[in-house]
Amino acid sequence: MKNRFDLIIFDWDGTLIDSIDWIVHCLQTAGKHCGYDIPEPQAAKDVIGLSITKACAKLFPGVDPETLTQLTTCYQQTYLSRQLSRDDLFPGVYEMLVELKQSGYQLAVATGKTRIGLQQALQSTDTEDLFCITRCSDETASKPDPLMLHQIMQHANATNERSLMVGDSTHDLQMAMNAQISSIAVSCGAHPADILQQFNPMMCLQQPAELLNIIRG
Repeated sequence: MKNRFDLIIFDWDGTLIDSIDWIVHCLQTAGKHCGYDIPEPQAAKDVIGLSITKACAKLFPGVDPETLTQLTTCYQQTYLSRQLSRDDLFPGVYEMLVELKQSGYQLAVATGKTRIGLQQALQSTDTEDLFCITRCSDETASKPDPLMLHQIMQHANATNERSLMVGDSTHDLQMAMNAQISSIAVSCGAHPADILQQFNPMMCLQQPAELLNIIRG
């Protein structure tokens, strides 16, 4: 796969950073705080990648606007209460990103996180300077709408054929399909390999750092 792509776009949670269990906990905490039954772990995982508003609306169907605001606020307060570090990245991810950038690839992040959540994560993991652009769900359309990918590709002056999406959820892969770009799945996050394969990724990796050898060719 060497020299096939110019732009590699990563999801954040569950793709670059080992945060899925923490997000599940935060969603469950928000539900409990607002008087809902605690959602099952996989139900919570299924909405990861969507904007937090869409995620809570799907996880707690029929919720009224005021309670939806309470859910999202509780989620965000709980999530931001934990201090992240580079150690929270999956093994080898930081080194992979550094080598890919040094090799001339443009790197980007397309995430369902809010800007404040992503900025905290980027600064805590010392990865902000590795990406040419990052897009968050409160700045654009939520996944699986392809708008954030189109905006990233426009910024990077990259074509569909030379762009790659790497993600751990069906929302990531559906977004890539909607944007008509290639994708690679990783099965260390929200969804298992058999589910991800249904969205026609080029391949499904167990860990994100495996991508480095794939790109090296």
